[in-house]
Amino acid sequence: MNAAGVVAKAALALPSSVDAVISLLATENYLCDRSLATAIFLALKLQRPLFLEGEPGVGKTELAKVLARSLNTALLRVQCYEGLDVAQTAYEWNVARQMIEIRLAEAAHDTDRSRLVKNLYSRDMLIERPLLAALSQPISPVLLIDELDRADEPFDAFLLEVLAENQLTVPELGTIRAVAAPITLITSNRTREVHDALKRRCLYHWVGFPDVERELRIVRLKAPGASERLSVQVVEFVHRMRTLDLFKSPGVAETIDWTNALVALNAMALDPATVHDTLGVLLKHQDDIVRMQNGDTGKLLDELRARALLD
Repeated sequence: MNAAGVVAKAALALPSSVDAVISLLATENYLCDRSLATAIFLALKLQRPLFLEGEPGVGKTELAKVLARSLNTALLRVQCYEGLDVAQTAYEWNVARQMIEIRLAEAAHDTDRSRLVKNLYSRDMLIERPLLAALSQPISPVLLIDELDRADEPFDAFLLEVLAENQLTVPELGTIRAVAAPITLITSNRTREVHDALKRRCLYHWVGFPDVERELRIVRLKAPGASERLSVQVVEFVHRMRTLDLFKSPGVAETIDWTNALVALNAMALDPATVHDTLGVLLKHQDDIVRMQNGDTGKLLDELRARALLD
């Protein structure tokens, strides 16, 4: 590690154990299970990217935000989508400045072509996008490459150099190496398989839905206005809903949103009418909503009633 990297690590005060990771994230109200905390600790300790897969809404993106805040460092984000390319994620040349440089050379009758080319393709002429900016930070930032599965497969190959070597090669300029190695988190909702060559350069963790107890703790933190009774009913209802063959099961984010929506409606407990009217907060596909309205809502509420969770 170079001197800048050592300074960055000291400045970030990285957690010294798995328990310290759990405590660190808890300061930002992120309740992390031990297996995920272990993956984070190892990624920090070994300076390896962490590849996170899981259903949407389980907290993958939020983890990167919380990690950056808790470490008091910058968050740089690449939001992936179809057609993403180098100019949008790494760098592009500042064409406007290059044209001004050419005109100034012409006005000064400067005929030194090699000097002009050197000026046109200097580091100052680069417009930094998140990947290059992550390599330029004096203190290790958190680099979030979000929803990589939405990008085209060739983008996986482009990332290999950044992930494996913490560097980026600009053909006209040369190789730019990280001042301080970024803390890289990559997320995927698994809409396509990410290339194995990329995964091999990362530590891997599947982020699943939390168990009832942990999700209830999350709801208590994120929806403090809900009564204990309502919180328990919501979490139990959502967990049962996830056992159904839905097109898109609700994530933790939807559980929190639904709880806050019910609080806004002054609901003190679940009832068929309220659940019916608020399913659009919890579910995002019409077929799933219709299925719930056509009988599954009643079945789930009956299950809660049988467990004495409903009056």
